[in-house]
Amino acid sequence: MTTPPLIRFGVIGINHGHIYGQVNLLLRAGAEFVSFYAPEPELVAEFGPRYPQAKQADSPAEILEDDRLQLIVTAGIPNERAPLGIQVMQHGKDFMSDKPGFTTLDQLAEARRVQAETGRIYSICYSERFENQATVKAGELVQAGAIGRVVQSVGLGPHRTNLPNRPDWFFRRKQYGGIITDIGSHQFDQFLFFTGSSRAEVVAAQVANYKHPQYPELEDFGEVLVRGNGGTGFIRVDWYTPDGLETWGDGRLTILGTEGYIELRKYCDIAGRSGGNHLFLVDQQGIHYVDCNDVHLPYGPQLINDILNHTETAMSQAHCFLASELALTAQVQAKRLGNLADES
Repeated sequence: MTTPPLIRFGVIGINHGHIYGQVNLLLRAGAEFVSFYAPEPELVAEFGPRYPQAKQADSPAEILEDDRLQLIVTAGIPNERAPLGIQVMQHGKDFMSDKPGFTTLDQLAEARRVQAETGRIYSICYSERFENQATVKAGELVQAGAIGRVVQSVGLGPHRTNLPNRPDWFFRRKQYGGIITDIGSHQFDQFLFFTGSSRAEVVAAQVANYKHPQYPELEDFGEVLVRGNGGTGFIRVDWYTPDGLETWGDGRLTILGTEGYIELRKYCDIAGRSGGNHLFLVDQQGIHYVDCNDVHLPYGPQLINDILNHTETAMSQAHCFLASELALTAQVQAKRLGNLADES
């Protein structure tokens, strides 16, 4: 006897490779992938064969109007995600976006209005937390009191540019939203989560183009100081990962508590351990290393549960929107340095 799917979902927009992780986490959790739409034949040629169970739709409307679907997923061009999410909610469906879920504060304001009006879920898949086993384990340890009260998070998000394979929109600030809006959004999510902050403000921010003057709209460096009602945070993101590193970026997170600290080497350990998901815990008893590769990833099952039961176990809507608001605010306020057009 075949077990029926928990929910059915469709995909609109596959411009970023994160779409594969988004689809896979739902499939692992028992969802059924029904259909997808993308106007780029070169992207479809790779995506379609990976998911032969999903029908290629002729238009976004075909998916939006399909009453069998409860959830729509996107990793479209960043500035197109929020308008799509608003349409999805207005069609009575829940929505999961790749990060960033918004590229302007106006988009966020409209999404907040429509979400409150419809009661639908607008979720952003912050993969550096939800799809990273070391980060999930760190959350469990913090909740258990392993390092006392958390007072600060330091999130570092280095990335490799891989310029020959980047699409045109990658270099257009209006489309990608700026470096803090884009890859910095992960760090704001983690800051709020680990400090337990429900309110926060941007203290200082700056962005720069130091290495890529041939791309005047590309920001290749950003940093932010943020203060919340549960702790403080420092964020640094960049596009400087050297080719000598074995992976796309040495993503790190340090969580400082009153009784110890946790450091995550999410994707590699330059000290020599193979693979990713490395967690180091220092407490009053000593130094501890935890290999987190067998940790369960809860986001997919929790999101499906929320869709079915109108709960907020994966991420509260307030948290989702606040993380985006902080990133967008920091991007607007940031001092512009280096080769950027309005350097002063």
